[in-house]
Amino acid sequence: MSTEPEGPSGELAVTVAPHLRELRRRAGLTLEAAAKAASLSPAHLSRLETGRRQPSLPMLLALARTYGTTVSELLGETPAGAGSVVRAGAMEPTEAGGWTYWQAGGSGRAMQALRVRVPYGSQGDIVRVHPGEEWLHVLTGRLRLRLGESAHLLGPGDSAHFDSLTPHRIAAADPDGAVLLFVHTLLQSPLGALCLGDVHPGGA
Repeated sequence: MSTEPEGPSGELAVTVAPHLRELRRRAGLTLEAAAKAASLSPAHLSRLETGRRQPSLPMLLALARTYGTTVSELLGETPAGAGSVVRAGAMEPTEAGGWTYWQAGGSGRAMQALRVRVPYGSQGDIVRVHPGEEWLHVLTGRLRLRLGESAHLLGPGDSAHFDSLTPHRIAAADPDGAVLLFVHTLLQSPLGALCLGDVHPGGA
């Protein structure tokens, strides 16, 4: 059984609780059977289902596997329709910390796609480490990418794909900044607050 400490309940716990109950009932599992499959105690799962305990990322992943669903559905995010198309005119820019983001994919997905403008010298010494994967492709400008102990200079047409548990940071190498396509997992949901704390959107 899981021995992970139980933190205090919060907004995420209240958000997830009703979806956990509904998905367990939909799967036709008793509280005891679902808890055993997810390596939790029935009492702990009961507290998660009533919003009295904050779920950790490993717990959410285990329950998603048990119920045959995704973490996004556990979080109550509305899945976009299959084959969603995002038109250029519908991509509203969002600015944060000097970065500019355009949503380039459907919402409510475990995988999120963005077009990002990275300003020159905005990253400083901030290093990111969080669950998930990231893929980026440089459209314009040059990008400095540090992965662990290695440093890379990427130009237009270059790409990188990495496990985001690898310490990483990015910064534009030129005064005009850089524009890239960015795809990542597990970062655009309430779970992001649990994993990352307060960081720039996109987690890069």
